[in-house]
Amino acid sequence: MAVEALRVENVAKRFGAVSVLRDVHLRVDRGEVLGLLGDNGAGKSTLVNIICGIHQPDAGRLLVDGTEVTLRGVDHARTLGIDTVYQDLALINELSVYHNMFLNRERRIGPLLHNRLMRRLAAQHLREMGLDIADVGVDVAKLSGGQRQAIAVARSVYSDAHILLLDEPLAAMGAKEATIILDLISDLKARGNVAIVIIAHNYAQALQVCDRVTVLHQGRITFDRPAADTSVTELTELMVAGYRARRRAVTEDS
Repeated sequence: MAVEALRVENVAKRFGAVSVLRDVHLRVDRGEVLGLLGDNGAGKSTLVNIICGIHQPDAGRLLVDGTEVTLRGVDHARTLGIDTVYQDLALINELSVYHNMFLNRERRIGPLLHNRLMRRLAAQHLREMGLDIADVGVDVAKLSGGQRQAIAVARSVYSDAHILLLDEPLAAMGAKEATIILDLISDLKARGNVAIVIIAHNYAQALQVCDRVTVLHQGRITFDRPAADTSVTELTELMVAGYRARRRAVTEDS
């Protein structure tokens, strides 16, 4: 039986006169990977920011593990097992790989950083992901974009998050490193204890790893279907139709 990790009910959000989200419903179960698709400006980032505690919804509610919650911020969301990897990664270039892996979760011996332990665990975690970084003591500024993305994903995966939000996790990756992350996501899904929401623009990759895809269009959920029951062609046509509808609306208003 599916165990619900996250439910979004009737969520709405406005910024001034602009209505960004309208009556949004969304559910993700443990062991499920949901692809959140939509054009730029559809409201995807706003929805993720509500789920991770950055924004408060103007209406509606969030339930985590079946319990309604009012998130007081990102740190509060993390205590509930919600973590996010953004496109900008939130890595500190001047810090080493292993210091970034344990950023804000440093291991200590009394008041001192336990650098040896953090270095060993970081190397172990990255090996488990299949990512070969010769020296986890190197500054992340010296790594490729794909390696940096993998480190950001690994940091969230190994922080005991059971609701993982990934904003374009493959955007900076080559084919080899993208495969590593896709395999990691598949492995997490197989464990059955993590719910994953992926914001994606690459429909083929989304269909490869997601159990279900949801389309957000002008702040509303307009499509929700098992990945096996749709296709890249259908999703592309859906996006094109939405774009044409917006162009017609702009033309009619002008």
